[in-house]
Amino acid sequence: MYKLKHILSMIKFEHSIFALPFAYIGMLLSNHYNVRILILITIAMVSARSVAMALNRIIDYEIDKRNPRTKNRELPIGKVKFKEAWIFTIFSLIVFELAAYLLNPLAFKLSFVALFFLITYSYTKRFTWLCHIYLGITDAIAPLGGFVGAAGYLDMNIFYLALFVAFWIGGFDILYALQDLEFDLKNGVYSIPVKFGPDFARLFAALFHLIAFVFLLITIYVYKLNYIAYIGAFLVLGLLIVEHLLVDPKDLKKINIAFFNINSYISIVLIGVFLLGRLINV
Repeated sequence: MYKLKHILSMIKFEHSIFALPFAYIGMLLSNHYNVRILILITIAMVSARSVAMALNRIIDYEIDKRNPRTKNRELPIGKVKFKEAWIFTIFSLIVFELAAYLLNPLAFKLSFVALFFLITYSYTKRFTWLCHIYLGITDAIAPLGGFVGAAGYLDMNIFYLALFVAFWIGGFDILYALQDLEFDLKNGVYSIPVKFGPDFARLFAALFHLIAFVFLLITIYVYKLNYIAYIGAFLVLGLLIVEHLLVDPKDLKKINIAFFNINSYISIVLIGVFLLGRLINV
């Protein structure tokens, strides 16, 4: 149990809250769901994220060891051994594939596409400043997976929600990369802050979040949700504005508040919004 605690800390298990609501929203919008599907989607999402995060820690070991911000993570300081990290990764991968298989044939087939993104996104910062977009696309699999896992087919309208997730996550990842700007410049790590500087990076992040808001409105419209959903969307916009106000390139002390608190609030608001917007006929 002591070792498991360190492994779960290594992958920031509690951050699953960011991805799960969007898988649930995809499930809700499919209109095909029951307790069994809910449980399997939860297992699939948590295990998929575990694969991605564990691999990220393994792949980024050398970078994390040199970076002052990450050098005390569980793998660099030896609280988790490489063998243990690999065992956990393989176990999580098997659980993910089993959950996808039990959901439906299309979910199982597309699970390998999801795995491709989950495995490869950690490498992108080694050769392109578009890594933030790639991470956003990877996280955007959540609503697509939730829809397909529940319905057994893919509705093109769900891609609007996926695009919201992609630009929301991509925008914040740009802001988050400001923390490592000096290290990344010295060590050849690619990012939008490195490519364009911190001021333009903040503009990119704001643009990404504005685009995300537009796709959220389109999602609400195409699924014919009620006015509660639109109120929730503008509440999300307000939270995004607060997030940007908290991030000052000259003083990044509040960036964790923006990441842990504000993004958690956005996830919680959205699952509530889509529940009310879909289930309450007003």
